[in-house]
Amino acid sequence: MSGIAISPQEKDPFKIVFAVRQLMEGRSNATGSVTLAVGATSTTVSAPTCAAGSAIFMFPQTASAKTAVANSADGPYVDASNVTKGQFIITHSNLPSTDRTFWWVALG
Repeated sequence: MSGIAISPQEKDPFKIVFAVRQLMEGRSNATGSVTLAVGATSTTVSAPTCAAGSAIFMFPQTASAKTAVANSADGPYVDASNVTKGQFIITHSNLPSTDRTFWWVALG
């Protein structure tokens, strides 16, 4: 996560403006990185800003992640029913690769 967090009770306009500028410059606490679990067909991701109904977008960060997406008919995906408050679950193939790492964004 790269955005700053401010309290809903924040009164300092400089802190509020700084937070808005951070968002305008692309920094947000709705992003992260995850490496898929080895020896499993799902990986749970802790995402504090995530909620039911959030849309999860994943982007390969490593060559193994790119291969997992390109060579698998059932590549990594997130079913909407597996998106809940504070987390989401990625369903994926059980492969021996230890570096299937993805960036993720949770919106909504």
